[in-house]
Amino acid sequence: MKKFLLIIAASAFVVSCNKVADDKFEIAGTVDPSLNGKNVILEKEGAMGYTPVDTVKVENGKFAFKGDVKEPSLHFISLDGVQGKAEFILEEGAIDIAVDKDSIFKTKRTGTYNNDKLSEYYEKVSGPRKKIMAFQKQHQTEMMAAYQKQDTVVMNRLNKEYEVIGKEMRGIADDFIVKNPKAYITLLLLKQSFSMEGVTHEEMKKKFDALDAEVKNTKAGKDLLELIEKSKAPAAGPQPQLPGKSNAEVGNTAPAFSANTPAGKTFSLKEAMGKVTIIDFWASWCKPCRMENPNVVAMYNELHSKGLNIIGVSLDDDAKKWNTAIAADKLTWNHVSNLKGWEEPIAAQYGVESIPATFILDANGKIVAKDLRGAELKAKVAELLAK
Repeated sequence: MKKFLLIIAASAFVVSCNKVADDKFEIAGTVDPSLNGKNVILEKEGAMGYTPVDTVKVENGKFAFKGDVKEPSLHFISLDGVQGKAEFILEEGAIDIAVDKDSIFKTKRTGTYNNDKLSEYYEKVSGPRKKIMAFQKQHQTEMMAAYQKQDTVVMNRLNKEYEVIGKEMRGIADDFIVKNPKAYITLLLLKQSFSMEGVTHEEMKKKFDALDAEVKNTKAGKDLLELIEKSKAPAAGPQPQLPGKSNAEVGNTAPAFSANTPAGKTFSLKEAMGKVTIIDFWASWCKPCRMENPNVVAMYNELHSKGLNIIGVSLDDDAKKWNTAIAADKLTWNHVSNLKGWEEPIAAQYGVESIPATFILDANGKIVAKDLRGAELKAKVAELLAK
């Protein structure tokens, strides 16, 4: 695969034909010179949130990273003074990243196969994404009024209109998966499918088997295959749960659990059940969790009276920090924890390997979706409440 390093000259773009060495990466980044002197952080996402890998400073509107890499993986670029993170595929070769200081989500990443494919996918879904943002802006007041009045006619109409856009986006993703079996982002799109109700083990296995061997043999590929195998329907009759395996998959009944509240009283999932219930795995030390909390609080305050309940399961090991975070973030729903950190038995029971992690349950306790965020989460909750 040919790799080109884009060198930015004063008045023109010049292509360099110097090939990056095997198992090496070079990132050439550009950003508005007004950010000169600001830190640029290369990050990866792990079980405990985002972890810094390297930090450099912007000089003359440029920044650069170099290092070793064995296989493609999802990484992020963040800058001091710029909100959000730009995701890209860290892989062998010369990667060009042009950061938009006004909207980091408009960042352009090119130069290697998987980053070109990532950009191609983002371009394909840009239309539906704009439609979703416009729909939410246009109908937010109407939807809130319908919730307050319990006007199911209006709620159903708006949910159906929203679902049309959602289907358009999922259709683009499905088409991309079929046409791009060698692309790393295809793994991410397949994994995202696990959050959708009605996706069968057979469908997922067929799509996974169609991927290129090199993609399937990455760590992300092996992890995805394990998830697919876990979703396989059991043989006729009840089957015992194997050690280390989780039955907390979409379509299954949520496993029962109970643990102590911050007040030291035992509280169970059964007691927390509402028309819609969210099991929220988080921790006081988890930055992405804390960043997401204001969105969840706003949704809960709006929809709790309509039947939405939340039970927070913390992976803290310090009761004081746990209680402080609950109060600081105004998390007024029920909370439980065994205060065992990553040894939290409920997290193990649900197969949680990273946080934040969410499980959305219907009124019967069946898991209908997993790991939705922001607008997607609220849309799913609204859909279930309207039934």
